[in-house]
Amino acid sequence: MRRFFVWSALAALIGLVLAIGGFWAYQHFYARFQPVTVQRNQASIQRLLDESSWISAGGGGQPLYIIGYRDSAAMQRYELEEAPKLRAAGVEVRIIVFARPDREGLAQSTAAERATVAELWLTRDWTLYQRWTATPVRNWTAAGIPAADGNLARGAVVEAGRDFVASLAGKLNEEGLQTRYPLVIWRDREGFMKACACSDSRSWVFIRDDLDAPDRIETPAVAPGDPAAPAAWAGEGSPESLPYPDLTPVPPAAGGVPATPGQSPPAGARPTAPRPATPPAPRKAPEPRQQEDTTFF
Repeated sequence: MRRFFVWSALAALIGLVLAIGGFWAYQHFYARFQPVTVQRNQASIQRLLDESSWISAGGGGQPLYIIGYRDSAAMQRYELEEAPKLRAAGVEVRIIVFARPDREGLAQSTAAERATVAELWLTRDWTLYQRWTATPVRNWTAAGIPAADGNLARGAVVEAGRDFVASLAGKLNEEGLQTRYPLVIWRDREGFMKACACSDSRSWVFIRDDLDAPDRIETPAVAPGDPAAPAAWAGEGSPESLPYPDLTPVPPAAGGVPATPGQSPPAGARPTAPRPATPPAPRKAPEPRQQEDTTFF
C-alpha cells in the first residue's frame, strides 16, 4: 500500500510539472505574441484614429494603422517587410508618426524630427515621408521645412501628436496590451478591432492571417524593353560595347600589296597565290680534325 501511495504521489508531481511546463511554453512561445481584441474602448480608439493626421500611399481598402516614431528600428522593419504584403491583400496602410517627448531631462527627438513630424501632420505629404525614411537619421536636416521649435502653431501640432499617443496607449493598456512600438491596429473579418504591439516579428503572422495577406511576395518579372529593367552588361548586345575584331585572313591584293583587313581587293584584280617558303639550306657536317701523332721514340 505504501508503494502505491508513493508511486501515485510521484505520478501526480510529474503531471503537475508537465502541466506547468506546457502552460509556460504556450505563454512564452505563442500566447504572448497574439494580438488583443479591443472590447471596451473601440469607439474612443476609432475616434482617435479618425481625428489623427495619418499618411498613406493610397489604396482605399480596409485600413490598418501603424503608429510609431522615426528611430524605431522595429517599425522600419515592419513597414519594409509587411506593408507590401498587406497592400497586396487590398489593405490601405496608414502611418501615424510622432516625436517622443523628453525623458528625465534627456531629449528623445531632434529639432529636424520635430519639424518633419509637424509638417507631416499638417500636410500629410506621402512623398515627404518617403524621402524622410529613405535618408539616414544623421543626414536628415529637414531643409526647407519650417522649424517647430519656437513656432507656437507647429509646436502645438507636435504636442498634439504626443497627446494622441499617450491617450491611445492608456486605452490599450486597459485592454491588457503593453505599449511597444510599432502599434498596429486593424479590424478582422468579423469587424472586431484588434491591436498588436508588434516589436517582435513572431506576432506579424497573426495580422496576415486576419487580413488574408500572403506570407511572401514574388518579385515581378521585368520585360527586356521595360525602362525599369536593369542595364545590360557591356558585352551582351549593349550599344556601348565595342565589336569584336575581324580576324579572317585577307588574301593580298594584285601586285603583291596586302589589302587592308576588312577591305575587299579591287575589282578585276587576280589574287596572287602565296609563294611557298624556301626551305633552309642543309648544313654541312664539320670535317674531322686530324689528331697529331704524339708517339715518342
